[in-house]
Amino acid sequence: MKLLARFNLIFISLFAVGIGLAIWLASIFLQNDTQAQVLAQAELMMLTTSATRSYTSQQVQPLLDKLQKRDSTFLPQTVPNYAATQVFNYLHSNKPAYTYKEATLNPTNPVDRATDWEADIVNAFRNDDSLKDKSGERDAATGRSLYYARPIRVTEQDCLECHSAPNKAPVSMIRQYGRANGFGWHLNEVVGAQIVSVPESLPAEIAARQLKSLVIYLVIIALVALLVLDAVLIVTVIRPVARLSQAAEDLSQGRTSAEDLPVKGRDEISALAASFNRMQRSLVKALKLLEKDGSM
Repeated sequence: MKLLARFNLIFISLFAVGIGLAIWLASIFLQNDTQAQVLAQAELMMLTTSATRSYTSQQVQPLLDKLQKRDSTFLPQTVPNYAATQVFNYLHSNKPAYTYKEATLNPTNPVDRATDWEADIVNAFRNDDSLKDKSGERDAATGRSLYYARPIRVTEQDCLECHSAPNKAPVSMIRQYGRANGFGWHLNEVVGAQIVSVPESLPAEIAARQLKSLVIYLVIIALVALLVLDAVLIVTVIRPVARLSQAAEDLSQGRTSAEDLPVKGRDEISALAASFNRMQRSLVKALKLLEKDGSM
């Protein structure tokens, strides 16, 4: 096997091992990184819904309350929960993988009632006042899922107008949802949790796309590096060694009229060429002396 082919084989073998290790490490890093990115996006969506809740309770609700009382019609637009959910639905049209729910232990609207795993999150907030948010993984019907959650706490006295006791709630609300649910809340109590969920397959798909791009870039870089190294090897090693080999072949067959090999630089190949030139000159001199002695 020629030197260049042997070098390429060694380089490709080392590259294959290196890229295998790089892919393994990169896959772990990208999976963790994309999960963090997905959760960060979920947190941003959560902040949007929280801002919508505040805007609704502080600016929209006071305006619509007058209209609601005058018409004796319940307007869901006055409820921060409803407004936040509607805003997220618009976000959902652009980010269909994400889902949002204001899971509540004792909701006015049964649709918002917390499931078992959601209730566990709500109770975690209820049991630890210092817990400001919570994220993790869970098993869903469609596979593993990531979630990000924040507590829903009764922070304003106005909320108790609808949720303290049925006789204090608006008649229009009682007419629509009844008197059985959504009451008995207390100020500063955690009553539910805002939960954004996303399938774990989403960060896995993102990581797979990024890993594919990384592999393509690594292969391109390796090919370019191999071509450059081959060119350097040909110029600095293979051609000088080939000339040295040809000169040695000529000398072994008695052709002593060959010119000296070019010596450029101070590397090992140049030192070898210089030594060969000295050897060739010494051999030529020795042959001439032998011929001279023979002719005498």
